[in-house]
Amino acid sequence: MSELNGLERSVAPLVAPPRQARAAARWFAGHELAPGRPYPERREAEPGAGDRFAARLWHHCVSPVVGAAVVRRTRARRFIRRVDAAAAHCAALDDAALARYAFSLVPTLRRDGFRVAAGACLFAAIREAGARTMGMRHYDTQLVTAWWLLQGMLVEMATGEGKSYAAALAATSAAMVGLPVHVITVNDYLAARDAAHFAPLYAFFGLRSAAVANGLEPAARTAAYTADITYASNSEVAFDYLRDRAALGDSASPMHLAVRAVRGAVGAAPPRVVLRGLVFAIVDEADSVFIDEARTPLLLARTRDDQPQAPVVTALEMASQMHAPSDYVIDADHHCVRMTRTGLERLEQLNAGDAAAFPSLRSAHEWVERALAALHLYKCDEHYVIADGKIHIVDESTGRAMPDRSWERGLHQLIECKEGLALTGARETMARITYQRFFRRYLKLAGMSGTATEVASEIGITYGLSVARVPLHRPCRRRDRGAQCFADADARWAAVVEAVQREAVQNGRPVLVGTRTVKASERLSACLRERGIAHVVLNARHDREEQDIVARAGESGRVTVATNMAGRGTDIALGEGVAERGGLHVVLTEYHESRRIDRQLFGRSARQGDPGTVEALVALDDELFTREVPRLSAWLARRAGGVGRVARPWLALLRYLAQGHAEARNRDQREAALEQDRRLARALAFAGRGE
Repeated sequence: MSELNGLERSVAPLVAPPRQARAAARWFAGHELAPGRPYPERREAEPGAGDRFAARLWHHCVSPVVGAAVVRRTRARRFIRRVDAAAAHCAALDDAALARYAFSLVPTLRRDGFRVAAGACLFAAIREAGARTMGMRHYDTQLVTAWWLLQGMLVEMATGEGKSYAAALAATSAAMVGLPVHVITVNDYLAARDAAHFAPLYAFFGLRSAAVANGLEPAARTAAYTADITYASNSEVAFDYLRDRAALGDSASPMHLAVRAVRGAVGAAPPRVVLRGLVFAIVDEADSVFIDEARTPLLLARTRDDQPQAPVVTALEMASQMHAPSDYVIDADHHCVRMTRTGLERLEQLNAGDAAAFPSLRSAHEWVERALAALHLYKCDEHYVIADGKIHIVDESTGRAMPDRSWERGLHQLIECKEGLALTGARETMARITYQRFFRRYLKLAGMSGTATEVASEIGITYGLSVARVPLHRPCRRRDRGAQCFADADARWAAVVEAVQREAVQNGRPVLVGTRTVKASERLSACLRERGIAHVVLNARHDREEQDIVARAGESGRVTVATNMAGRGTDIALGEGVAERGGLHVVLTEYHESRRIDRQLFGRSARQGDPGTVEALVALDDELFTREVPRLSAWLARRAGGVGRVARPWLALLRYLAQGHAEARNRDQREAALEQDRRLARALAFAGRGE
C-alpha cells in the first residue's frame, strides 16, 4: 500500500477527478496496471501451469484445513471492539463535526490502507451517520461483512441478514478514500432501489450515488459512472466495458499500445468512453454472477438486416425431416445435438435438392444441427418465454426473463421461426469477454452471497477471492421437515397441494412454493385453482409486480408460487400473528442443478431469527434425475412399482449423484468458455486487434 514511487505516472490517462486519480494510484500501488488504457484496470496476466497447480492445491487442500476461518473470526471480534470503543466519541458529535471527524481519517487511510485503527474509527462514524440519516444502525455482523469486503473477500452472509446495508458501509468507506466504486447487483430494479435508498447516507459525507439501467441514454450513462458510488447490474457494467473496448477499436490492443508508447503517445487524449475505471467492485449475489452466469461469454453484437433469413426456414425444414436416433443423437450432458453419419448422408441429399439453400455441406451441417437443437433442446416456458411477440431468454438461476439477451449464430432466429414469430436481424459479434476475465480486471474485487461455500475452491482459483462466512445475527429457528420423493410428477403435485392446503388454509401460515420452470409453476397453479386455493404466481411471465409479490409473501394464509428466488432483493416480512403460527413454510418441488439454488429458496424461511419450516417434495421423473442419472432413477421407479415413495437414503444418493454430475459438467463448461476466450484473446492480440 505504501509503495507510491512512479505509480501516479502509470495511471496518468485516468478519466476521473484528480482527487480520485491520486487515491486510486496510492491505494493500488502494489498492483500492475494495464498500460495505456483510458482508465485504470488490472493488467491481465495468464497464469502458468505451476501457478494454476499451486492455486488448486491451496484452495482445494490447504486453505480448508489451516484454520484461516478461526483466525478471521478472532480478528473480527477485535475489530468490533475497536468500533464500539470509538462509538461514544462519534455519538457526542453533531452532524458537521461527525463528517469532519470521518474525513480527518482519510489521509491515514490513503497512506496506509484500511488498517484496523483508522478503519474502526471510520466505521464507527459511518455507523453513527447511518443511524441518523436512515434510522438504521449496522449490526456487528454487517460491520464484519463490510470490513472483509474492503479486504477483497467474498463474504457468505445468510439471506435476510442485510447484505445491502453492509455493502453500503464498505462502499462509503472506499468512496471517501477516493476510489470509484461499483456496487454490482443482479438486476436494474435493485440497482435503482439501492442507489436511491442509501443516497442519504452517502450525501451525509458529500458523496453521490447513481444507478445504471438498461435503456439509459449514453450521456446519462456516462454521468452515472462519474458518481462516487455507481449501482448497476453485472450485465450492464460488462457490456459498457465491451462498448468502450469496441469504441477504442484496434487502438486498445497490446501491439498498438506498444507502438503508442514508443511514439510517446500514451498520454494522448483517449477516445470517448463511458466507464472511468475498473477500480473497486462489490458484487452482490456473487456466486450467481461468478458461477451460474459464467458458462457462456458475453457478446456485444449489432443487428445486420442485410443478411438473408432463408437459411433459417430451410434449416428448420431439413431438421424436421431428420429422425432420431438414426440421423441425430441428443447429447444432454453438453446440451447439443450431433448428427450421425446416416444423418449427414441424408442432409447431403436434401441439400442437393435445393442447391441455393446452403453454399456447402459444412454450412448446411452447422445450420441443421442448430435447428435440431432449437426443435428438441430449447423448450418454451423453460428456456424461454414469449412476450410481446418476442423470445425472452429465461435465466435458470433466478427465474427471470432477460429481454436484452439473445442466442448467437442464428439460434435465436431459429427459435423465433419455430414459434412462428417475426424474425429479428442476424447478429454480428463486435466484442466478447467472459465474466471470469472481466471481473479479474478490477483492481480490487469483493463479493457477497448467501450461498458460496459450495463453490469456494472454484471462486478462489478463478477470481483469487477467499470465501469467509459471517455468523448469523440471531440464531436460526428454521426446521427442516426433510424430503420426499414420489414415483411421478402427478403424485408430487398432489402432495404439494395437500401441503399448501394444510399449512395455508387450515393453519393460516404463508406458504412459498418454489418451482424450477415456468411450465411447472403454471401446472401447479392449475392444480391449486382446481382445489379453490387462492394464490399468486411469480415467474418470467409475471415479474413486473415482483417486489410487491415477494414483500407480501409473508402475510397470513398467502400462497406464492415462484420460479427460483435468487437475487430477489426483498425480504419476506411475516405478517401479524404469523410467527405464532410457525412462520413461513417453504416447499421445494424439484431439485436444481446446484445445491446452492436449493439453499437460496430455503433461505427465504426463518430470516433474522423468525420461525419457519421447509420441505422438499420431488418426483423420480424430474428432469434432473432422468437426465443425469437415468439408470438409477429408472431402477428406483421400477422398485417403487408406480406407487408409493422412495426411501430417503435412496433419495439422498439420487440427489448427490445427479447434482454432482450436473455441477461437474457446468464447471467443465465454464472452464471451456474461459479457455476459448483466452485463445481468441491471444489470437486477436497477435493480429494487433482489440477484443
